[in-house]
Amino acid sequence: MTAIDLGAPVNTVLLLLILYQIQRLVFPSVKSPSETPNDFHTSYSWMPKAHPPVILYETYTPKTLVPFDGKDGGRILLAIKGKVFDVTAGRNFYGPDGMYGNFAGRDASRGMAKQSFDVEMLTPIDQALDKLADLTPSEIENMNGWIDHFSAKYIVCGELVENDSI
Repeated sequence: MTAIDLGAPVNTVLLLLILYQIQRLVFPSVKSPSETPNDFHTSYSWMPKAHPPVILYETYTPKTLVPFDGKDGGRILLAIKGKVFDVTAGRNFYGPDGMYGNFAGRDASRGMAKQSFDVEMLTPIDQALDKLADLTPSEIENMNGWIDHFSAKYIVCGELVENDSI
């Protein structure tokens, strides 16, 4: 075993640096706050302003889904292939003034499959759910892509069933 040559300036500097780091680990600097907090709001800044709303998984029909169109600042839900998504966080897109606003509170399956935002893509709420039987394989793939996108970004908060099912 060879001895460390402390005569070399590099070794001396490294030894001093190691001793300094050991000293900081053994005797850490502890600073006391200058003023003791007396209100949790000032001492815990990570707390949210309010608890986020609780979302329950529910069964919806076309008629019970309609009120969730985002008007008056309310929740925005839309359905694709029987899954109901809470897209409230995307209000700029799915809200009343958004480019996908006509899908809010509705079954958007056909419109998403065909990449059409026309009102004609929406099944009237008093009719049976669209079976989507006439969609081409590429349209079905497109719709499934939207389901994957929504599933990764938004909460699935329910399922869409026929009007007389509940």
